[in-house]
Amino acid sequence: MLKHTTQIRVRYGDTDQMQYAYYGKYPEYFEVGRTEMMRELNLPYRVIEEKGYYMPVHSIYIRYKSPAFYDELLEVESRVEKLPNLKVHIDHTVRSADRNVIICEGYVELVFIDRETKRVVRPPEFFLKVIGKFFEEEK
Repeated sequence: MLKHTTQIRVRYGDTDQMQYAYYGKYPEYFEVGRTEMMRELNLPYRVIEEKGYYMPVHSIYIRYKSPAFYDELLEVESRVEKLPNLKVHIDHTVRSADRNVIICEGYVELVFIDRETKRVVRPPEFFLKVIGKFFEEEK
C-alpha cells in the first residue's frame, strides 16, 4: 500500500460565513494530498505530461463527518491500496490535527489519457514501475 500525509491549513478564503471550510474546498484538499504524494514519488503531473499522458479525474466521492474551521491544521492522508489496473483509485481521509477528529473521507479515481489520441489507456509502464514497489509484498 502507498500512503502519504500532507498538512494544510484552512485559509480564511476557504470558509463560509460560519467560518466552516466550504464543502467545495475538499476536492482541492484531496488534490493537494494526491499531488504531494506523486511529487514525493518523483512523478509530478509535469513529468507525466512530458511522457505523453494526462491524468484527469474520472470520479470523486466525499462523505463529510465534521466541519473544519478557519485556521485549523488539517492532515490529508492519501492512500493507494490496490495496484492500478485501469483507473487509479486514491482514498483520502482528512483529519483535524488540532482536534483529532475525522473531517471527511472519500476517494478520487483518475484515468490516463494518451495526449495524442485523447483516448483512455492503461497506466503506463513507467508509472506502474514506481507504484508497483509498494505492492511487491502482496504478489
